[in-house]
Amino acid sequence: MSNAKKDVKLSILDLAPVVEGSTPSNAFKNTLDLARHAEKWGYNRFWLAEHHNMEGIASSATAVLIGHVAGGTSTIRVGSGGIMLPNHSPLVIAEQFGTLESLYPGRIDLGLGRAPGTDQLTARALRRENMSNGEDFPEQLDELREYFNPTEAAHVKAVPGKGLNVPIWLLGSSGFSAQLAGRLGLPFAFASHFSPEHTVPAMNLYRSSFRPSEVLDEPYAMVGANVIAADTDERAAFLATSMQQQFLNLVRNRPGKMQPPVENMEELWTPYEKAAIHQQLGSSIVGNERTVKEKLEKFIEETGANEIMVNASIYDHHERLRSFEIVSGLLR
Repeated sequence: MSNAKKDVKLSILDLAPVVEGSTPSNAFKNTLDLARHAEKWGYNRFWLAEHHNMEGIASSATAVLIGHVAGGTSTIRVGSGGIMLPNHSPLVIAEQFGTLESLYPGRIDLGLGRAPGTDQLTARALRRENMSNGEDFPEQLDELREYFNPTEAAHVKAVPGKGLNVPIWLLGSSGFSAQLAGRLGLPFAFASHFSPEHTVPAMNLYRSSFRPSEVLDEPYAMVGANVIAADTDERAAFLATSMQQQFLNLVRNRPGKMQPPVENMEELWTPYEKAAIHQQLGSSIVGNERTVKEKLEKFIEETGANEIMVNASIYDHHERLRSFEIVSGLLR
């Protein structure tokens, strides 16, 4: 990285992607393989995200998969990017992550989001009568933090959980969580990989709202970015068409398994769909090592991020490993 940002860390966001012709079982094997390589290449943390009712994403039981990855690695931090708090009882989350922290001490992160991570029907199936649109997120967060508090004298205790230090991050794609994270003095992670136009305003809001806490003396922000690297710009652009097809299927409300790359996206999308997808994927970094380095340095300069969390939607597992290997080389 540039001299001003040598201390910026790189981490990985993984959705345990299920590609066309494959299964969740294979996705889990690839996830663990990627995590082991990430550890070797010097990535700081490896996060998994909660999504439901999506054929192409196998990380729905996020805490279970975190345990699988942490158990198969030895030093890299493993966590959630994120657990969707409105879907769950705060006590259950405290117990799950208390268990993970007890099994893998000093390596577990708890990133929390306030969206359901799914459609309304599935949200209802997850939460039954307790439907919430996230407006009670601050209260749920307070309850969850109390379960980890060693001095809290509540009758209901998280066992394991009480007294354990599980770092809590707030995740967001708008200003709500940015402001809340700042006010509470918590680390903040922004989903620039699908909400690029809100990135800089959210970063500014987080920093301006920040109050020092027992957790942090000063703001600490991580920004998600789609980064697809290959040995040539042309190859990277070709690989990126799998990601573009993913978003195209979301725009059409037909999410499915990850599709193989194609030579020409113009044959698949309308001008309107193309514009919508380019807006959502506007911060994506695609290219060879030199191109990625230049764009990543510019991205860090614009956002002021302390850490970049890299997401790479690539169909072929070996091409995906190669992409993360190229990006890891930019650390050195």
